[in-house]
Amino acid sequence: MIVRMVEMAAHPEAHQDLVDWACAVAVPELERNLDHVSSEVFTSTDNRLVVISRWRSSPVALADPPRHWLRREAHSWDFSPVDR
Repeated sequence: MIVRMVEMAAHPEAHQDLVDWACAVAVPELERNLDHVSSEVFTSTDNRLVVISRWRSSPVALADPPRHWLRREAHSWDFSPVDR
């Protein structure tokens, strides 16, 4: 399993647009991929959005939102579970 975390920082006036877009457009696109296992969307009080998706293999990139919504470019990281 691979876990991909994507973090975006929105302008305050665009934060709700970014959340709505992630929930209605970006995550449903991921969910159509056969390697997709699950996704969660998180938001913060400082206008950040995090999408954590789990994959059997070969994670797919989250679509790009309109750039004018973001304070800076989105960041993403891939993680693998640790067997404890």
